[in-house]
Amino acid sequence: MSGGDSTRHGAEPERGVRCSPRWPSAASTVVGVMGDPVRHSLSPLLHNTAFDALGLDWVSVAFEVRPGQAPAALSGGRALQLRGLSVTTPHKEAVAASVDELSPLARRLGSVNCVTFEGGRAVGDSTDGPGFLDGLRRGTGFEPSGRAAMVIGAGGAARAVVLALADAGAGEVVVLNRDRGRAEVAATLAGVAGRVGEPADLARAELVVQASSVGLGDPDALHPLVDPGRLRSGQVVVDLVYHPARTALLRAAAARGAAVANGLGMLVHQAALAVEQWTGQTAPVRAMWEAAEDAAQEDAEDAAG
Repeated sequence: MSGGDSTRHGAEPERGVRCSPRWPSAASTVVGVMGDPVRHSLSPLLHNTAFDALGLDWVSVAFEVRPGQAPAALSGGRALQLRGLSVTTPHKEAVAASVDELSPLARRLGSVNCVTFEGGRAVGDSTDGPGFLDGLRRGTGFEPSGRAAMVIGAGGAARAVVLALADAGAGEVVVLNRDRGRAEVAATLAGVAGRVGEPADLARAELVVQASSVGLGDPDALHPLVDPGRLRSGQVVVDLVYHPARTALLRAAAARGAAVANGLGMLVHQAALAVEQWTGQTAPVRAMWEAAEDAAQEDAEDAAG
């Protein structure tokens, strides 16, 4: 299925088309999210909520793409005339090396979470960092300027957060990672504010961001370099994992009096930025937030039995 020019430039489809038994059709524009694992992803829900609100004959689906298959997936996207792809673990770096063109931000990061197909070319960008800041401000009211932050992890999402915090004026951005070499690469993105950290630095951070995949799908997993006893009241602790909604880190932080937030805010806002890139229209962020919160509530109720 591929989209014609009219849907890509925002023309409203026939009334009720997204409720029709004939939808989606061969005229529907297709986007998606690629990752492994990806079945937990709320991205299709967020994208489709946006398309509903905008009145677009578009559809978003999830594509499970195994490690090492990112170049093939991009080739498939071109051949199938997809409009765009969101990219999640473990493909952000591989996609950055495989697209035809990188935005300046994606080039600095060496990481891509958003691909737009334009004239048969794949253009890579990163909406993770701006999405993280938007979600952080909405969810906690935290302003990074002049503050001390720690980022746990050194992958694509972690590097995006490091760079976003530095660009927002953070006074210090400490990177904690098991692989010191990767931590050094990530910390360099923060310029003079960045440095590689040690576990003891956790206690002095005003903002702690868990940006690794630890905890994804496992509510009891805790990063091996994180000692929950170092967490304290007055901190803001964010875990970019959103499934489960309360990871072991967030439970430990809340028990010690810290303000906590999961990755739902970042997910919503980076998805909104992707929708705007693909469609050229302002994303309906409120509707996307409501859909995400409803889904999170359903997941919590299911987990509670």
